[in-house]
Amino acid sequence: MAKNETDLQIKECGNIRQLIHRLRQNHTLSDQELKELLVTEHTEDLEYLYQSARQICDSFYGKKIYARGLIEFTNYCRNNCYYCGIRRENHKIERYRLSMDDILKCADEGYLLGFRTFVLQGGEDPYYTKEKLGEIVSCLKRKYPNCAVTLSFGEWEPEVYQYWYNCGADRYLLRHETADPLHYGLLHPKEMTLKNRKECLEQLKQTGYQVGAGFMVGSPGQTLDTLIQDLRYLEKLQPHMIGIGPFIPQKDTPFADQPQGTLTLTLRLLAILRLMLPKVLLPATTALGSIHPNGREMGILAGANVVMPNLSPAQARERYVLYDHKIYSGAESAQNRKDLENRMRTIGYELCMERGDSLM
Repeated sequence: MAKNETDLQIKECGNIRQLIHRLRQNHTLSDQELKELLVTEHTEDLEYLYQSARQICDSFYGKKIYARGLIEFTNYCRNNCYYCGIRRENHKIERYRLSMDDILKCADEGYLLGFRTFVLQGGEDPYYTKEKLGEIVSCLKRKYPNCAVTLSFGEWEPEVYQYWYNCGADRYLLRHETADPLHYGLLHPKEMTLKNRKECLEQLKQTGYQVGAGFMVGSPGQTLDTLIQDLRYLEKLQPHMIGIGPFIPQKDTPFADQPQGTLTLTLRLLAILRLMLPKVLLPATTALGSIHPNGREMGILAGANVVMPNLSPAQARERYVLYDHKIYSGAESAQNRKDLENRMRTIGYELCMERGDSLM
């Protein structure tokens, strides 16, 4: 079909489809145009948005959905973020730390199951010093040199990030949570600043990590304007990975009575991010699967291409309560790989156990 005929068809489909088409062609939309995509209620337009995102993802990554083995190694945290169930002042949860042997056992099991990326995630726990966590990373890389090690461990000094990188860490996940300083202040205590969070992300990129940022969808105080700031920030940062998921309240936090983020808005943002950053690695997060039985699959059909089944010991999974009703069994459990494979196959995709490095 000739280009002018295609453009004519797009024009006849309405303004929203024109916007989606322009995103597909790597055009930058105005803030108002992005807002139109975020608020449209037309089912056909949303289906076209998700289909477009899926097609773009397939053009770079094919039908592969990359699986990461998640190891939640500590639920202690020095921070007091208002939304988080493992915040410092939550005295109602049972705390735990995994030893190096515990972590290596998780990795051993994961390797036998086929995982080639391990994600070490924890609260900012000073018990794991620069050297202690570095030794864990080094041991993992020595034992499994063909695997990627991802850290998700918060804000630290540049020399600490460099040390862990030298030990063999490949990737680092640090969600910025919001790109609006005022909104950031609503979600975090005064000692935490958006400025420092952004500086950490820049330092991680300069160090050489594959870097992941991201935000909660529907967090208290979030508006369309703050969401636009998030999209603009990610467009500028050009991270290798973006993790977004719906805000889900936790009963022992100051935000216990706040409404959770919606499935629909999360899916729209996944699709928009896929179109804005076509080569990015984009997880269908645990939070998405926690608010809808098929949330993970719906995320993939909206442009996501990563899942993170849990390798943590059963008792640890129960205690890593970032939010209420977090799923950690069934397809969310790494041991139920077959279930997850079947779910991916049902929607036309293949669970891929490779390292799956970003194409960014």
